[in-house]
Amino acid sequence: MNSLTEILDNIGENELPAALCVVVSVQGSVPRRQGAKMIVKSDGSIKGTIGGGNLERQVIKDALKVLELNEPKLFRHDLLHQHQMCCGGSVQIYIEPILQKNRIYIFGAGHTGKALAEFSVMLNFDTVVIDDRKEYLDEISNEKINKMNVPFSECINFLPFNQNTFIVIMTYSHQTDRDLLFACIRKSHAYLGMIGSKRKVEITKKMLRETGHSEDLINKIDMPMGLDIGAETPTEIALSIMAKIIRLRNQTGRISSASSGDYPEVKPKSA
Repeated sequence: MNSLTEILDNIGENELPAALCVVVSVQGSVPRRQGAKMIVKSDGSIKGTIGGGNLERQVIKDALKVLELNEPKLFRHDLLHQHQMCCGGSVQIYIEPILQKNRIYIFGAGHTGKALAEFSVMLNFDTVVIDDRKEYLDEISNEKINKMNVPFSECINFLPFNQNTFIVIMTYSHQTDRDLLFACIRKSHAYLGMIGSKRKVEITKKMLRETGHSEDLINKIDMPMGLDIGAETPTEIALSIMAKIIRLRNQTGRISSASSGDYPEVKPKSA
């Protein structure tokens, strides 16, 4: 596995964070040459190899530490003195954490949802628009936007969620929005937001309190969504939401690095 593209593509096969390890320089006799690459996942499993033996065991330990600290680092290894490897040369290995691509679920394919999907694709999010109205999804022509024509009540059961998942709720029904919010609130996510007026938000917060949700958890929900820029049109509202999401993404360091695409394929219903 020498292709960087191949290595990054493999990150998307699972939901585990991973680190990329690259042999950047060598001296003397070494098991792999400059450019050799290996992926180390957070469970300690690997793809590829940088040479095996004691060197590789130590690199796996180093990679797990890099993932824990979320900071890249360059390591130098003297194979004979540090690892008792008789080849006797030295290598420098650069290890960098790689986060999975940020994914955004947009529940609702109305005007604002479609505008938000276009923005999110431009900003390198793995974008999924979900709606039970096929005719609305059919109006989305951008091939980079993934579309799911399924009942809202069913999709929560099979959609994957992790710490890089951004959830935006903006369907055509207040009750559906609340049902989705209640279903998503305890799912792993980076962002959870719901569109709505001040009254809708206050009623929703009251319902959350009455069902035992903590104030801290409620306050983490972005509702009404977006930055206050005086937005009025669907495009302006979508822009305000995207701005809020980008601010959060950049503050938390959830920068897209690899393609994913492991959500289940759902074929549209017949019209």
